[in-house]
Amino acid sequence: MRKKFGQTVYKVNVDAGFTCPNRDGTLGVTGCIYCNNDSFRPNSCKPSLSISEQVQAGIGHVKKRYKADKFLVYFQAYTNTYAPLAELEKMYSEALSHPDVLGLAIGTRPDAVDEEKIAMLQDLASRYYILIEYGLQSIYDRSLEYINRGHNYQAFLDAVEMTKNRNIAIGAHLIVGFPTETREEMLAMADTISRLPVQFLKVHQLQIVRETPLAGMYQEKPFHVFEYEEYLDFVVDFIERTSPEIVFQRLYATAPDAILIAPEWGRNRHRILQDIEKRLVLRQTHQGSKFALAATG
Repeated sequence: MRKKFGQTVYKVNVDAGFTCPNRDGTLGVTGCIYCNNDSFRPNSCKPSLSISEQVQAGIGHVKKRYKADKFLVYFQAYTNTYAPLAELEKMYSEALSHPDVLGLAIGTRPDAVDEEKIAMLQDLASRYYILIEYGLQSIYDRSLEYINRGHNYQAFLDAVEMTKNRNIAIGAHLIVGFPTETREEMLAMADTISRLPVQFLKVHQLQIVRETPLAGMYQEKPFHVFEYEEYLDFVVDFIERTSPEIVFQRLYATAPDAILIAPEWGRNRHRILQDIEKRLVLRQTHQGSKFALAATG
């Protein structure tokens, strides 16, 4: 963002009150088995406030804390293209109306976009920075079925194909640690994503949080989750196999202690990032160091 805009640009989260086709009965009512939006949604995101009010409050907080001047409004909670086109246009326009907002980051499902919505985002992208972040979670259909995702890997590929070459930045979200996958299969996702027109990537360890179907499954029959040192080694391996052209937006997750069941690492965000960087230095490696080998192997 600094390279593109010449200054630091921060995300400001909003909750526009969206739901999800996996919750409203279209595909299901329970959602993905791991999903509890309270595990990642900031306290400032309150759908009872208007989008403008949330943007203003978020910008005020970030300006005070980080001395930032320009922002992307991040539509994060649930599925943020899951509404009629006219409603989406109104919400996005309201978010973009703030003079310090340069664009949008939109979190959504790959099965919740269509040609009309992408065309609308392409039009916005002619005037603003637009990033769409597709929640993929896994490239393996058996894992997507296990987590009750409600779509397959092909849906993601179709969404990326629809979105590419339209001046819209494309991001993907992955979760590693599902008991349906081996370590090597998880690492192979770095190779696969690196061959797609994806500019941004979020990857984090599977977390078991309260008030989710996965919590019940884990308590009834516990399965292995990443231990801390194990994850440091894994994520460095993953970074090595990821194209240097992809920007990592996330390398780990930290759910609030009040709802986190496992894994309990006892480290804050700064410490985790610091330890990942130390592990990279210790191994004298860097992002993409094994990407060429994976691409030709």
